[in-house]
Amino acid sequence: MYKVFVKDIPIILSTEKKIGKQYTSIPLKEVKFKRLIAKINNGELLYVNIYHKNEEKLERFLRKKLPVVEAGGGLVYNAKREILFIRRNSKWDLPKGKVEKGETYEEAALRETMEETGVKNLEVRKFITKTYHVFQRNDKFKLKITYWYEMFSDYTGPLTPQAEEDIKKVKWKNFEKTQKALQDSYENIKLLFPKEYLTTHPNDRIS
Repeated sequence: MYKVFVKDIPIILSTEKKIGKQYTSIPLKEVKFKRLIAKINNGELLYVNIYHKNEEKLERFLRKKLPVVEAGGGLVYNAKREILFIRRNSKWDLPKGKVEKGETYEEAALRETMEETGVKNLEVRKFITKTYHVFQRNDKFKLKITYWYEMFSDYTGPLTPQAEEDIKKVKWKNFEKTQKALQDSYENIKLLFPKEYLTTHPNDRIS
């Protein structure tokens, strides 16, 4: 199953036709993807499931429908089990950035995390997952695929927000502060966290 976020609303791509009665299920061969994005942006559609029996075809479909930007990012812990957050565009986020030519996803994740936060002594512990997010640039929709890694650092020095990337703050946050930050973050970021941090579909909170 894939979740492709459009304005924090997930389009589900799955191998199952029925995943919940609130979902509009559409077979892959009938999907008009850009039209779906427009309907979500306009608030006309909130629960969408695109299905096909072959899971590999689901990601190939995504890559064919929109220009792809690939990125790497880090979920960084320190010795106190605090997590490293950045503040950008009035949201709490995790450091990430575009993969440069000749880089691996892991190398990009390490470089971007250090550049955006000033953290040092980073080591990658494991690959977490990929996230998918549709964004608009110069009136064109693009698909960002971010490869996320769990990292560790014993660095205790000063942190430096990367001003040219419009990062306003960099903070280590404990469990309680992390939960609070996630209430003011993005839905695709929440997918990276252990179960105790997770929230429901954003529309389930509307009343």
